[in-house]
Amino acid sequence: MAGTQGAMAAGHGGEITVAYFLEWPMPFQYAKEKGMYEDAMGVKINWVSFDTGTAMSAAMASGDVQISVSQGIPPFVVAASAGQDIQVVDIAVSYSENDNCVVSEGLEIDKESAGELAGKKVAVPLGTAAHFGFLEQMNHFGVSLDSLEIVDMAPAESAAALAQGSIDMACGWGGALRRMKEHGNVLLTGAEKEELGILVFDATTVPAAFAAEEGELLAKFLKVTADANDMWNSGANTAEMLPIIAKDAGMDEADAAATIGTFIFPSAGDQLGEKWLGGGAQSFMKGVADVFVAAGSIDSALDSYENAVNAAPLTSASGM
Repeated sequence: MAGTQGAMAAGHGGEITVAYFLEWPMPFQYAKEKGMYEDAMGVKINWVSFDTGTAMSAAMASGDVQISVSQGIPPFVVAASAGQDIQVVDIAVSYSENDNCVVSEGLEIDKESAGELAGKKVAVPLGTAAHFGFLEQMNHFGVSLDSLEIVDMAPAESAAALAQGSIDMACGWGGALRRMKEHGNVLLTGAEKEELGILVFDATTVPAAFAAEEGELLAKFLKVTADANDMWNSGANTAEMLPIIAKDAGMDEADAAATIGTFIFPSAGDQLGEKWLGGGAQSFMKGVADVFVAAGSIDSALDSYENAVNAAPLTSASGM
């Protein structure tokens, strides 16, 4: 352990930087605010909030961020497909109900009349889970991308634009998605999207070099995260955890409860199974990449995303 932390100190000055999202309440934030990560890892942690998973990829590429919590799989796939050496090391959250596209209420368009979207202006955060979901929904409804005016916009901005009536549809997640729904409707529910194979989940991701050099330190981080998830999933600690999680997420308790209520936090055991790190995540990444290639969003996909998943740190964490 001393050797690991010594190498850590040499490489990162005894501290690391971890990326996360605001308005995205998760159990890890309880552990974050209680100092549980520092206690377990023995290093100083700088927590930095980001607006999109694409920005997380850029920060990991530049060496500014060592761990990204809850990065969307599509922005991860975009970066990995472009040659960035990053890896998924845990499934942070599954949330098919909390990532979607909302059509302005004035248009009165639903799944039966989705073809009427042709010619409309749509705000999509490109390269994100919301972007993938948007592409798959438009494909399902037979709406040509060429018929739409697509603008790249972060969810918080597009929620405001939808409210102002300056766009016809907005795609996003979390608190921004809730605000979008105040001014419109979704085309498909989370369950309907899952039936079409549109999974929506985020992962804890790291530069491959960090996983290789600091495997034990990373395992300790994942162990704290798994323990926090278990605490939350038990249902016995909600009253203690929710106020702390909500405050750290920059939300009031009611909004945080509404958002986290749509989240599923798989246990470490489940994550290591076939559905997730045991093969499902790798297959899904390939599917996302192929959709992005077909849509012209990325130039090419990898033949396989097996090397983009590293289950060793979580396996070690499970034995701690």
